[in-house]
Amino acid sequence: MFLNKKILITAGPTYEPIDPVRFIGNRSSGKMGYAIAEVLAEKGAEITLISGPVSIKPIHPNISLIKIETAAQMFDECMLKMDIMDIGIYAAAVADYTPKTFSINKIKKDDEQLFIELTKTKDILKTMGEMKKQKQVLVGFALETYNEEKYAQEKLIRKNLDFIVLNSLKDTGAGFATDTNKITIIDKYNNITKFELKEKRKVAEDIIAYLTKFLDV
Repeated sequence: MFLNKKILITAGPTYEPIDPVRFIGNRSSGKMGYAIAEVLAEKGAEITLISGPVSIKPIHPNISLIKIETAAQMFDECMLKMDIMDIGIYAAAVADYTPKTFSINKIKKDDEQLFIELTKTKDILKTMGEMKKQKQVLVGFALETYNEEKYAQEKLIRKNLDFIVLNSLKDTGAGFATDTNKITIIDKYNNITKFELKEKRKVAEDIIAYLTKFLDV
């Protein structure tokens, strides 16, 4: 079913630079996105994995890795690749804001307070949703701390997704920097499917099994 399918996957965090040694980032380990990439590659898919800075590496030869650091770099790579993809799976934790200016020198600790002006990054998933072709399948991720299903459903509609994978930081063992995850999948037909806490490899298998419902076979 996935043999020779071209699949774009994003994973990991983005780092938004403040000065040569500091950045705004998050705790994403990339493990979920990498697990999805490995399982799909084993099923014969051709994977383009666009990854922020993480400590893990892809194993399967069907995975083509593109390393980026910033949200702008990830946006540019997605723009280059999305048009030729059958499926887009956007698991990266992309920064919503980036510093408006970058200091070419390390900022010295001279003042009691430091104010950093931020500007919104380009919305990768929304842009991909606007570009989406009829036969392309688009999957997003949402990490929430409250009103989880409400916010995920709004994101699903706003970004023209086929389904969204939701996890909550309220759930022990889910979220960043863990080897496990607990997800809820919400699709464009208003179906809501909840899964138990599992190792991320097993979670990847659940997501991919759900993905088959949206493929033309």
